[in-house]
Amino acid sequence: MAEKLLQLKHITKKFAGVVALDDVSFDIAAGEVVTLVGENGAGKSTLIKVITGAHEPTSGELWVDGRKIENNRPALAKELGIGVIYQELNMMPQLTAAENIFYGRELKKGIIIQKKAMIEQSNKLIRELGANIDSSKQVSELSIAEQQIVEIAKAVSQEMKLLIMDEPTAPLTNAEIEKMFDIIGRLQKRGVAILYISHRLEEVFRLAGRIVVLRDGKHVITVPAADIDQSGLIKYMVGRELGQDYPKRETKIGETVLEVKEYCNAFIKGCSLTLNRGEILGLAGLVGAGRTELARAIFGADPIQKGELFLNGKQLTIGSPGDAIRNGIGLITEDRKNQGLLLNQSIFYNISYANLKSVSKYGVINRIKESKLTQTYVDAMNIKVHSISQQTKTLSGGNQQKVVLGKWLATNSKVLIFDEPTRGIDIGAKSEIYRLMRRLVEEGKSIIMISSEMPELIGMSDRILVMRGGIITGELSREEVNQEKILQLATR
Repeated sequence: MAEKLLQLKHITKKFAGVVALDDVSFDIAAGEVVTLVGENGAGKSTLIKVITGAHEPTSGELWVDGRKIENNRPALAKELGIGVIYQELNMMPQLTAAENIFYGRELKKGIIIQKKAMIEQSNKLIRELGANIDSSKQVSELSIAEQQIVEIAKAVSQEMKLLIMDEPTAPLTNAEIEKMFDIIGRLQKRGVAILYISHRLEEVFRLAGRIVVLRDGKHVITVPAADIDQSGLIKYMVGRELGQDYPKRETKIGETVLEVKEYCNAFIKGCSLTLNRGEILGLAGLVGAGRTELARAIFGADPIQKGELFLNGKQLTIGSPGDAIRNGIGLITEDRKNQGLLLNQSIFYNISYANLKSVSKYGVINRIKESKLTQTYVDAMNIKVHSISQQTKTLSGGNQQKVVLGKWLATNSKVLIFDEPTRGIDIGAKSEIYRLMRRLVEEGKSIIMISSEMPELIGMSDRILVMRGGIITGELSREEVNQEKILQLATR
C-alpha cells in the first residue's frame, strides 16, 4: 500500500459535555478510496470538520504526510492539500465557472485579471477530468452535476492530496453518477486520496478499497470491502438486524380521497391522477420529468393554468400552500434545508409553526402545549436531540428530515406528498421512515411518494405513475411493476 497520507489517532470531540466523536482512529493512503459510513448522527459530519480544521478535537492527533498537525484551521488544512465537496455545493452562482475555480487566486498581469487565461486553464482542468464544460458560463447556467465537476476542478487546481466527498451523487441521475465514478478513478490514478461518504451502499462497495464504520461517534470497524457483504455492513452500522427493508401492507386500500384532473402549467401538461385512502401512490420518472412540479402544483406552491382538484368528492381551489394545509394536504419537500425547515429556529418551532392554531389561543402561543406537541413527535420518530430547544441546523440530515415529517404530522394532514423522503438519509433512518409511512396509511392517511431510487419506489408503492416531460405516460400496478417497465415509460 502507498504511504499513509492521513492518519487519525484517537480523535475525540465533545460539545458541552456531549461526546460527538469517541476515540476514532483510521488512516488513508495516497490514491486510495476509503468510504465512511454510518447512520445520521454517527459523527461523520463532525469528523469532516475535524479533518478540515473547522473543529479542534478535544483530544487525539491528526497526522498529514507523516507530520503531526497542531492547531489545525481551515486555511492550514487547505495548505496541507485537504479539500471537501459537500452535498450542498459552495459556489457563487453569479460568477463564471472559471472565476469560481480561481476565486481568491485569480491570474493577474499587474493588477489586471487575466480572464481569458483563467478560462483556458479551467477548460483544460475540466477536460483532464473527462468532462466538457464551458468555464466561461455562469455557474447558475450549469447543472448540479456540472457544478460538482467545477468544484472538483477547483480542488485539482489547488493540488489537493485528499478530497473528501460528502454524498456527491445524491442529486445526480444514473448517467451523471457514472461520470462521477469515472472522475474518481482519474483522481485515484493521479494519487489523490478520496474519503467518500455515502448512504448508498451499492456505491460504497463499488468504490471502496476499505470501509470505515462509525456508530454513535465511535469507530466500529475498518474493513476491506472485499471482506464484508451488505447485510454484514448494515449490522455494524446500526448495531442490529434491520430485517425486511419494506414493511408489508396490513390493511386494505379504501375509497378515492384525492382526484386531480387535467392539471396544466408551464411545467406539467394535462396531468390527472387519483389517490385512495390508505394508499401509497408512487411517482416515477427521470430528473426533469415534472414530478416535483406536479407535487408543488397540487400543494398550491406553483400556480396552475387550468385543471380541477377534488378532495373527498368536493371540488377545491388550492391557490396557495395555506389553502392546502387548511384542507389537510402536506408536502415534505425534496429540499429540506431551503424549503422544509427554518434551520436557525428551534426544533419545537419547526414542528409547531405549520399548526400554530393547535398550540395557541387568541394569537398567544401556549409554550407548554408547544413543547408537549414537539416532544410527542420527537419521541414517536426517534429524533436524536439534546434538547427540543436546540437549533434545527445542529441536527444530522436524517434527523432534520424527521423534523420535517413531524411538522406535517402535527397538522394532522390526511394527504401527504413525500418528495424524495430518504435522500441523504442512512439505512437505519430509511427503515424508520418506511415503517412510519406504512403506519400512516394503515391509520387511513394517503401518500404520494416521489423517489429516484427504483427499489424504494417499487418496494413501497401500491401503484406507480410514470412521468416524462411533464406528462404522465403510464400507470403500473404493484403486481406488474418492475424497473424495466418504469424505464420504458420514463423514456418513451
